[in-house]
Amino acid sequence: MNRDIAIKFESVSFSYSDTDVLKSASFHIHCGEFVAMVGPNGSGKTTVLKLLFGLEKPNKGNVFICDSTAYVSQHMPADNLFPITVRDVVRMGLLHPQKRYSNAVAFVSVAEALEKTGIADLASRPYRSLSGGQKRRALVARALAAKPRLLVLDEPTANMDAESETRLYETLGAYKGNTTILIVTHDTEFVTSLTDRVLCLGNGKKIVQHGLETNVLTGHGDEKHSKVLHGEDITCC
Repeated sequence: MNRDIAIKFESVSFSYSDTDVLKSASFHIHCGEFVAMVGPNGSGKTTVLKLLFGLEKPNKGNVFICDSTAYVSQHMPADNLFPITVRDVVRMGLLHPQKRYSNAVAFVSVAEALEKTGIADLASRPYRSLSGGQKRRALVARALAAKPRLLVLDEPTANMDAESETRLYETLGAYKGNTTILIVTHDTEFVTSLTDRVLCLGNGKKIVQHGLETNVLTGHGDEKHSKVLHGEDITCC
């Protein structure tokens, strides 16, 4: 059965001056999939994101990304310049240069995003008063308010405690299947059990899919994740 494609790299090569970052890298992600892209610092993850969003152009090959895309950055924006509520932050996700939302639609969309990310009770709180994990979920809610087809998150659990991480993945799990989700992380061993496929970046300047071993204890109580089996390459379907 043919499935729509949300992201596709076709034989993409890219270099900074004389430094090769990618060489004939190919992969694709189907609509509705939950995919983790893993690799150590310096492996090219940021470059892949720049190519994905058109901030860089490949030297060779083609990059395709579906319309209606939302991005949650690794670095949270500064929040001490002016007072703004969590609801205001989430409503920013509806700002679009070519699309206007009525007040009624915006109200419902923001309320749904707050509810699904589990922060409806924080809606009137100042954003700057939130914990790191709560801020991250507020930014995810902002990204989801416009109901994007594709959600890309860069290091979404950075500096999160175990409880905040669990709540974030519960939120993302509620969108799995309807929204394509790509998580980019430097953690080369463990990914959430929600993950359908893993794309691994390494010194080979390729992007390779690997198998998963499920129900692996992480050391955080009885919490279980999936372990990347780096010795078992799988051809992307």
